[in-house]
Amino acid sequence: MHVSPALWSGTAVALCLLIGVDFLIGRRPHEVSLREAGTWTVVWIVLACGFGGFVGWHSGSAYAGQFFAGYLTEKALSVDNLFVFVLIMGKFAVPARYQQRVLMVGVLIALVLRAVFIALGAAVINAFSPVFYLFGAFLLWTAWKLLADARRERREGRAGGGEGAGAGGSTADPEEYRENRFIRLVERRFPGKPLLAVMIAIGTTDVLFAMDSIPAIFGLTQQAYLVLAANAFALMGLRQLYFLIGGLLKRLVHLSYGLSVILAFIGVKLVLHALHESGVHVPEIGIAVSLGVIAGVLAVTTATSLIASRRTAPGPGGNRRRASRPLDP
Repeated sequence: MHVSPALWSGTAVALCLLIGVDFLIGRRPHEVSLREAGTWTVVWIVLACGFGGFVGWHSGSAYAGQFFAGYLTEKALSVDNLFVFVLIMGKFAVPARYQQRVLMVGVLIALVLRAVFIALGAAVINAFSPVFYLFGAFLLWTAWKLLADARRERREGRAGGGEGAGAGGSTADPEEYRENRFIRLVERRFPGKPLLAVMIAIGTTDVLFAMDSIPAIFGLTQQAYLVLAANAFALMGLRQLYFLIGGLLKRLVHLSYGLSVILAFIGVKLVLHALHESGVHVPEIGIAVSLGVIAGVLAVTTATSLIASRRTAPGPGGNRRRASRPLDP
C-alpha cells in the first residue's frame, strides 16, 4: 500500500478535526444519556466503516480487509480495558457529569502514547523482520495466560458464590491490587488534582493493559498507516461505549475466553508469516480468513456471555436462576 505524505497529512488533519468536533460537543460537563452514547457510538462505527471504504477505493479490498480486521481486534481488546476505566472512576469517585471530560482527555493521552508505540513497532519490523517470531510467541503466551487467569478466576467466583464476578467470572482482586497500586502512585505525583490524576491514569493504564494490541494488529497488517487508523477509530469510539455498555460489562462473562482465542490465532498467524519470510514453505492465513475468525469469535463470545449471564442472574427473592430442565418423572 502506497501512502504518500499528502495522504498521511490529510488523514492526520481529518482525525484532528473529528477529535476537535468531539471535544467541542462534549465541552460542557453533563451526564451522558444512553441515547447520546448510542448515537455517538453509531457515528464512530459509521466513520470507521467509511474510512475502510476509502481504503478499499484507494488501495483495494485486501487492505480494506486488513483495516477492518485490525479495527475489530483493537475494539475487542479496548472493551476489555473498560473494566479498568470503571475501577479508576470508582476509586477517584468522579462525578457522573465530569466522567465524559475525563475520558475524553484520557483517551487522547492513550492515543498519543499508542502512536509512539506504533512508530517504534514499525521501525523494529523494518529493521529486524524476525521480530515476528517474538510477537507471535508473546501473543501465544498472553493468550495462554489470559485463558488460565479466566479459568482460575471463574473457579474462585464459583467458590465464593459467584458474587462480584466480572468478565470471565473474575472477582478482579489480583488486577484490582495492581491497578490500585498504580493509582496510588498517580495520586502521590499529582496531589490535589484529582481530575488530572484520573485523566493520566486512564491514558497510561490503557497502554499498560493493552500491550498485546500492538503486536496483534501488526500480525494482521504491516501498514503503519492502517495500524494507526484502526487504533484511532477504536479508541475514539471507546468513550461513548463506556457509557453505553458500562452497566453490561459484568455480563460479558466469556470475553476473556474470546480474546484468548483471537490472540492465539493471530500469534499462530505471525509465526507462520515469520517462517514464510524465512524461506520455509508453510501456508499463510489470508486476511479474509482472519476477518472471519475474529468476527465469528466475537459474535459467539457475546452470544454465549449473554446466555450464561442470563441463566445466573438473580431471580425473585435474590436467588440465582438456573437453566430450566425437565421435571423428574
